[in-house]
Amino acid sequence: MKIFKSILVSALLLFLLSACSNDSAKESNETEDKSTPGNEQTVKKERKEKAVNGNIKVEPLPTTYQELAKLPVGEYYNIATSEENSKKEIPKVFSDLPDISGNPSEKELDYFYRELLKKMQQDFEGPENLINRLKFESLGSPENTDSRYQFKDNLNIVFIIDASGSMAQKIDGKEKMASAKDSILNFVNKLPKDAKVGIRVYGHKGTGSDADKALSCSSSELVYPISNYNEGEFQAALNKFSPSGWTPIGLALREAKNDLASFDGANNTNIVYLVSDGIDTCEDQPIEAAKDLYSSNISPIINVIGFDVDSEGQNQLKQIAAATEGIYNTVTNESELQKELDQLNNLADQWQEWLERGKQHYEGELISNDLEIFNYITEEYVKCEDESSNIYLILGTLNDAKFFNREAYEYLTKVNREYHEWIDNEISKFNEELKALNEQNYNEAINQLQEKYNTNTQ
Repeated sequence: MKIFKSILVSALLLFLLSACSNDSAKESNETEDKSTPGNEQTVKKERKEKAVNGNIKVEPLPTTYQELAKLPVGEYYNIATSEENSKKEIPKVFSDLPDISGNPSEKELDYFYRELLKKMQQDFEGPENLINRLKFESLGSPENTDSRYQFKDNLNIVFIIDASGSMAQKIDGKEKMASAKDSILNFVNKLPKDAKVGIRVYGHKGTGSDADKALSCSSSELVYPISNYNEGEFQAALNKFSPSGWTPIGLALREAKNDLASFDGANNTNIVYLVSDGIDTCEDQPIEAAKDLYSSNISPIINVIGFDVDSEGQNQLKQIAAATEGIYNTVTNESELQKELDQLNNLADQWQEWLERGKQHYEGELISNDLEIFNYITEEYVKCEDESSNIYLILGTLNDAKFFNREAYEYLTKVNREYHEWIDNEISKFNEELKALNEQNYNEAINQLQEKYNTNTQ
């Protein structure tokens, strides 16, 4: 039976990928300013030193959505600019921006705007993460020709959980670690009886002090070996660890490869979920470790969840997901984390159904395309609006604080408006392109997309 992919997925993804082929990704020469403002005199000196001269290079704004999505998330991307207290703090927070208090040239103003944009950059999402999400949600479809996303005789799900000290922080009055444990416990209670699950933790020994760094950075433990769910043993495993030390993500990924060594990809569908609330703090090459696990004969699907993570953590966790063609998602509370795991439960149920049908031609539902695409486009619109309005409000506040003259303010707001109009138009094109295709066989659509994607990324 032919399974038809929605016009929405085919058209949107084809548009995204063709947009990426227009220009090769420009390499970034970004260098982050890591100076810490001191007293007022020091701050003025630093700003003068950052003032534009003929030798500086004004980095171009992105010209494709792929370039936009590759920009690092800014340190203040979620700053609350509308609150009165925040408005009072804005001149202090952005005091290290280049000094344009005199009669700045257009080049000086462009440089100032780029530096401000770096701090405010939203986490725009390009086509790669969308494609990986669609592939993951179609796991088990007989139309999917990628063996990594086909159901095998065995389903194994391994959670790699951050047990560093920051997981003791509270969200809505509840410790992040407690939220993670409860969400995972709810997940395993719904698992099919034949599915296997494992839990590996990292950073659960020592403390966050420098004296304990070596101990903590060498701590990772498989607290629940990959096996069928046993309520008593699983609960005992969860009780073995609590938030403690540093964050050795690379170590945990390398150890996970050993955990799954006997579950080769030929007979096992292996899914790994890495959950972290921050960046790797042990300098143990997490991206390389993830690549090594991904390219092994285990052939796992590796997805990453950033749990209430800051901009620096998002940037690294996104790189881990991108390096393994997995999905990256940020969740801010227990409810959102549970929602992510519920989607995984749905896939586990589909695997059980496939198994019980004797591995015959499985005709499970594909993706709820309309909702998936609607959510994607809506979220990108919101990011665009948030970034534009926040920068506009910051410029207004800095103007009131006499950071620059009226002409400079008008130029900067014009640049901001035109830049975000471009982003808005790019997102609008997605909807326009949805009318480009009618029903199309799912397998044909995926093959076309993958062929085009491979061409664009070579």
